[in-house]
Amino acid sequence: MSAARDSGGGPIGLAAGGTGGHLFPAQALAEELAARGFATLLLSDERAGRFAEDFPGTAIHAIPAATLSLRRPWRLPGQLWTLLAGVRQSLALLRRSRPRVVVGFGGYPSAPPMRAAAILGIPTIVHEQGAALGRANRLAAKRAALIAASFPDITGLPADLAAKVVHTGNPVRRQVLALAGSAYEPPAPDGPFNLLVVGGSQGAHVFAEIIPAMLRALPDETRRRVALVMQCRAEDMEATRAALTGLEIAATLRPFFDDMPQRMTAAHLVICRAGASTIAELAVIGRPAILVPLPHALENDQLHNARKVAEAGGGWLMEQKNITPERLAGFVRRLMEAPEELAVAAAAARRLGKPDAAARLADLAQRLAAGQRRSGSSTA
Repeated sequence: MSAARDSGGGPIGLAAGGTGGHLFPAQALAEELAARGFATLLLSDERAGRFAEDFPGTAIHAIPAATLSLRRPWRLPGQLWTLLAGVRQSLALLRRSRPRVVVGFGGYPSAPPMRAAAILGIPTIVHEQGAALGRANRLAAKRAALIAASFPDITGLPADLAAKVVHTGNPVRRQVLALAGSAYEPPAPDGPFNLLVVGGSQGAHVFAEIIPAMLRALPDETRRRVALVMQCRAEDMEATRAALTGLEIAATLRPFFDDMPQRMTAAHLVICRAGASTIAELAVIGRPAILVPLPHALENDQLHNARKVAEAGGGWLMEQKNITPERLAGFVRRLMEAPEELAVAAAAARRLGKPDAAARLADLAQRLAAGQRRSGSSTA
């Protein structure tokens, strides 16, 4: 793969939704491109401002965007008008900044910039973090030069788009890369058991309800081994702390962990949603997880992600509708008593990881900026 430095010209554009699942891989690509001397600009919605300090040297622009919802058809005219305004603003911005390539990471805020780039004839790359092509990426993929895939194959991909696909993996941030392949230390019999619970960039209310009840359902001697680190929404914090009272466990609860990669590395087991960025970080670090897909995600994208991991042996899929505190407690207890099974899953998760995903994606962007397409690209 090439790591040649930029020889001059316009920036590389990044278009992404405003959640961590879309912004984290965009951040990883921005870091890799900056190391190669490329300037970058990010087009997202106003939520991206929370991550501004994570994009040093990147010009960040908030673009009007809206999620199209057929469940509320009376809102469609306003949503379409907002998207049109986003396209107009993106057109003006792209004309001024003249990016050589625009890389889209999905999420509805990416749709206006990707459409504007297509109108202006700027080559584009779609990066799909999940196992299935999301709605915004599906719209952009038809006009894209390339589709970068996080998994070896994309579920439900139209046949006419298959020739555009390059398997790059899902880029992860440098904080995660620094811990890539960290040795997994299985829990010692009767020793501390580090349990990490992650609800995604916005937390998960269901975990605040079920995790304390699950811990209460464990036998006393098993429960006392647990050292809990849990991401918990601010509005759930007080109730969760109260529910943990009297359980005789060490517990650390926060709405957000700045050191999440380190927390993940220290975990013997992770219970989490199945967002693509969370899965990518688990895979690069190599940690086993019980995956609970978000049940109301568009087109069940998290369910597709979790199935890929479970099929590879890197974790276990548990759908939210089937979870009870007793069932989860039984499963966690079995794993606590089977360190060899956890170690096997950790190794399988690591095999799914692509620590060089950002470099692979940067190679594609760099070649496309130079007027090339797939020559020399890796599909391994």
